[in-house]
Amino acid sequence: MRITTAAALVLAAGSATAAETLVRVNTFPTARSLPFFVGVEKGFFARHGIKLEFEFTESSSAQREGLASGKFEVVHSAVDNAIAMIEMAKVDVVIVSGGDGGTNEFIVGKNINSFADIRGKALVTDAPNTAYALQAKKILLKNGLKDGVDYRINAVGAGPFRLKAMLEGGDNAAAIMNLPFSAQTIEAGLKSMGRTVDMLGPYQAGGAFVLRAWAKANGETLENYIAGYIESLRWVLNKSNRAEAIALLMDKRKLSRSLAERSYDLMIEPGFGFNPDAKLSAEGFNNVLALRQEIEGGPPPDPGKYLDLSYYDRALKLVK
Repeated sequence: MRITTAAALVLAAGSATAAETLVRVNTFPTARSLPFFVGVEKGFFARHGIKLEFEFTESSSAQREGLASGKFEVVHSAVDNAIAMIEMAKVDVVIVSGGDGGTNEFIVGKNINSFADIRGKALVTDAPNTAYALQAKKILLKNGLKDGVDYRINAVGAGPFRLKAMLEGGDNAAAIMNLPFSAQTIEAGLKSMGRTVDMLGPYQAGGAFVLRAWAKANGETLENYIAGYIESLRWVLNKSNRAEAIALLMDKRKLSRSLAERSYDLMIEPGFGFNPDAKLSAEGFNNVLALRQEIEGGPPPDPGKYLDLSYYDRALKLVK
């Protein structure tokens, strides 16, 4: 096991046997990484012949570049990043499952009491033109603030970097944050202006995507991987496992008990946290496409261009 920074945290499911296939996964260092820890600890991936190795990314930009270069096989991230890879970078990726609703909240600094107070200050984001940055821009636009006119973008990367920027304050006035970082900012005295799903409607935030060519060449491996993830997620969503799940968050993510408890309870909340069985929400995904078109422009999106859920459907049949 190799543990360094959040940008390069790698956890593996032990030594591979002859029957196990290595799958390298890249995701964000949020509380929603819990199913990966569970899948390794409980052997759900190994049961399906998968040796899981996963690392945390420092930004969605690094994540997209890593997938395109073959550094890893599977990405769990906001699915809007897959759309950006296809439309902006012209990389042929495909979304193969849903994951979660994001647990996103619009967090503002201690001296911000209204959206109007953000005027002249900075919106802290991961990348400036994908996923939650688009959500933030839409929310601010609904409240009369336009990107590049009324506020500027400070693109710092993943959740830990957004947390640091928001806690430093200064011109860093607002950010979309998810668990555990949203809870950490609130404990530090910052404020939530509300949940993004309440402001913008259902949103398919997290999901899994891969290079289409890799999926075609490794269909059975992908299906077994998804099956292991679904079983891990079912364990997480089973409330009888709450105490053990909280203990895992405290151990693996180094959270206080209060942060771990709040993170777990919100992550299992329907529509806000995990999608049961990692099923993709059609309504949420259509809203992702509509938001990207509105904020970034382009032709009317075709959902079928970005999805291939046949691997997911076959994986579901492998789950006990």
